[in-house]
Amino acid sequence: MESQSVMLRDLPHEERPRERMMHYGAESLSQAELLAILLRTGTRRESAIHIAQQMLGKIGGLRGLVDLSIEELTEIKGIGPAKAVQLKAGIELGRRLANSRFNMSVIIRCPEDAAEILTEQLRYLQKEHFVCLFLNTKNHVIGQETLSMGSLNASIVHPREVFRAAIKCSSASIICAHNHPSGDPTPSPEDISLTSRLLQAGEIIGIDVLDHLIIGDSSFVSLKEKGHM
Repeated sequence: MESQSVMLRDLPHEERPRERMMHYGAESLSQAELLAILLRTGTRRESAIHIAQQMLGKIGGLRGLVDLSIEELTEIKGIGPAKAVQLKAGIELGRRLANSRFNMSVIIRCPEDAAEILTEQLRYLQKEHFVCLFLNTKNHVIGQETLSMGSLNASIVHPREVFRAAIKCSSASIICAHNHPSGDPTPSPEDISLTSRLLQAGEIIGIDVLDHLIIGDSSFVSLKEKGHM
């Protein structure tokens, strides 16, 4: 163990996260060290770790990284187009991993089942995202789509976009969800009004709206359980 420590100290600063990961595993690394591995290299004056630390400080932690575009990432000192693309690729892989459980024929039996799929995807986003889960006649999840990205306090979605996507998936029913960036999942009057419009449209088209979930930081609200559906 002592010889390993000596070897790590002798390495250039920006290479140490890679070596530490090889010797001790990914779970032993800090957020900045993991980001430094994605960045690969620093600049002439700053190591990859230093750039990662500055980036996390500027955007308020990993949560702030999720919504940044490639253009916004390149505005951060030390992040060029290539590094921005690498970071976005890492985020997208994480998102796809979260969605990969669809291959396991997930069945929605209660609001908690839907919340388990969506909470980790939505809870850290800084803008409201309106998402639909598409289900078949046996309540298996057959797809998911983000239909709207709003401002910090409002998400604009129209029933026609929702049901156009549902018809495209040959969906028998849907579960809608959106996040509250404030972390408080208490439904707003606008949330309740939108739910009512979706229910009415679903009845006309013949696709059931089973629930509308509001995802907070550490909890969620089912509008069906609250008696709004």
